[in-house]
Amino acid sequence: MKNWEANKTLSGNLTVAYTSERSIQDEISRASESDVSTIAISYCLMFLYIAVGLGQFRSLGRIMIDAKITVGIVGVIIVLLSVAASLGACSLAGTKATLIIVEVIPFLVLAVGVDNIFILVQALQRDMRLPGEDVSDQVGRVVGVVGPSMLLSSLSESVAFGFGALSTMPAVHTFAVFACFAVLFNFLLQMTMLVAVVTLDKKRQDNCRYDIFCCVPGDKNAPVDEECCPGGILHYLVEKIYAPVLMLYPVRVTVILVFTIYLGISACFITHLNSGISQTIALPRDSFLMNYFGNLSTYLRTGAPVYFVVKDGFDYSNVDNQNMLCGSSGCDSNSLLGEVFFSSLNPDYTKIALPASSWLDDYFSWLDPDVPCCRVSNISTPMNMTYCPASDPSSWGNCTSCLPVSEASERPKPSEFRKYLKQYLKDNPSKDCSKGGHAAYGGAVKLKSLANNTHNVDSSYFMTYHTVSTTSDEFTNSMKYAREMAKNMTERINHDVFAYSVFYVFYEQYLTIVDDTWKDLLICLSGVFVVTFLLMGFNLGLAFCIIITVAMIIVDLMGLMYLWDINLNAVSLVNLVMAVGISVEFCAHIGRAFSTSPYSTRVKRAENALATVGSSVLSGITITKFVGVFVLWFSKSELFEIYYFRMYMGIIIMGFLHGLVFLPVLLSYVGPASRATEEDIKRVSMAKNGYGTKRSIIDA
Repeated sequence: MKNWEANKTLSGNLTVAYTSERSIQDEISRASESDVSTIAISYCLMFLYIAVGLGQFRSLGRIMIDAKITVGIVGVIIVLLSVAASLGACSLAGTKATLIIVEVIPFLVLAVGVDNIFILVQALQRDMRLPGEDVSDQVGRVVGVVGPSMLLSSLSESVAFGFGALSTMPAVHTFAVFACFAVLFNFLLQMTMLVAVVTLDKKRQDNCRYDIFCCVPGDKNAPVDEECCPGGILHYLVEKIYAPVLMLYPVRVTVILVFTIYLGISACFITHLNSGISQTIALPRDSFLMNYFGNLSTYLRTGAPVYFVVKDGFDYSNVDNQNMLCGSSGCDSNSLLGEVFFSSLNPDYTKIALPASSWLDDYFSWLDPDVPCCRVSNISTPMNMTYCPASDPSSWGNCTSCLPVSEASERPKPSEFRKYLKQYLKDNPSKDCSKGGHAAYGGAVKLKSLANNTHNVDSSYFMTYHTVSTTSDEFTNSMKYAREMAKNMTERINHDVFAYSVFYVFYEQYLTIVDDTWKDLLICLSGVFVVTFLLMGFNLGLAFCIIITVAMIIVDLMGLMYLWDINLNAVSLVNLVMAVGISVEFCAHIGRAFSTSPYSTRVKRAENALATVGSSVLSGITITKFVGVFVLWFSKSELFEIYYFRMYMGIIIMGFLHGLVFLPVLLSYVGPASRATEEDIKRVSMAKNGYGTKRSIIDA
């Protein structure tokens, strides 16, 4: 078909939309293969930035001496080992990995791991070695300073994901389990393997040996230029320009107003957030199936069939029970078939297009002696019934009707109902008898054998059609109303009835997606709050400020989802749960730096917190992720472009704005009192005044 379509001399003005049984699988595989290169480029750019961004470049002759390529590579290897360890541990426990796990977990662990790497390495680069202190002691002292912050962020995320594993949605549950172990393994490897590598790398740098080629000595006499921006350009900009400007009173007031207004707007947007996902979103944009599904949506006028299934145990031979189901003369007006009929009169609301077909009513007509359908040979015996085919009128002379003529237009007796049921379901319709049940109801009725060659109905269904649905909301509403009808039917006949259609399995999640979203997010936020409260020494004020900021990030991100046309579904919910973890990275380090800052005023402590870890958070998460996520914009798959590029970019933007803009301002107003130790005071004093000066508390 592709070749024919490409040949314009053959196809001419004829347009054909086509598919096959394996077309969707083939096209999704093609999309996955084409996106492999995009994802690989994304990760390679992030790895390259990490390797380059960790280094110090003070002179041309010391570029390879001050570089941190080895540390960056080891940090990336730790991320891969963490993901592999998580996959192995969870697989051993019987938890199956999904495509979402493979795509999202590395991004999450990279966000967590890289941030901690930048925090540790840059803290060591800005630290001044004490007199008589060797490299190992210096690294140990620096780890003692930044380690609690790394523990706070990692443990908060791990516990949050652990709580998220309580979710009843399979995709979220599986993601949370894998993420919990991945973050935990990543932290353990960073506290062991990374610290050891950083120590060895520091010794290599002190001995003027080249990075990567550590056996090759460099020029120990290479000139070291005076750094124009101590700690790096980014650190200098944050410390000397950004932090002081942000702490100006008019700027702080503006920040609070802007973020509060946007929070209210986002809360309004959330109520209009659509749920569902397009069936074509995972296909490549140039797929021939796009044309097929587009024409299907535009021109198909038939909805999906829906079955109202009456479960086993219902006595169909009882006349009163029949009246609660059937739709012909003598049946209850509010019977099962009657309710479907009245629903079909208002299809725009009920999504029921037609009255239901009824094997029960057709069975009554098939048995009616006035209709030439059910006829028994005169030589038949009760144990060996021989039926005359309705398609052969010449044989009717030796046959009699199944029911006496006196019972015309009447319901069959219970024994008669059970006696001829099997033959009805075997009889093919013909021009003389259109009520034969084999073609229409051969699979609609499940029989149960009884004595004397009779049968009773075990379970059965009554089929109708939904109206045409093209969007997720329409499919979900169709399922919702059908299930509401089934619930009413169950109450009416006092027996279990359920509705089923082929698409229900795909849209089941959207009946509870909103409740599941809020429940899962609240559980994760609760985990973050508890861990922050405990690890910060029962600092309720700081835990409250951090959790408020993380919650604002999630709410504002959901508002951004509405603006960027991102629907709520399993993929976006997993990304929202992941956003809770990444948001902690933006907030935890700033929060702890504020708590341990020895300055006397909140404003000065907020400024000092930004100066201490702000550049590391900015370079470790924001810039790293921006570089990697930007590449996803070029993906051929709409799924990647919407749910990974747009949403990941939203997480980065919201995390940066709230973690490095709103949180410091919030802390400058309502932050808790300082809990700086003597070591914290000494560290800040040395950074400001050198080794010879120490003040009990740093004045603003």
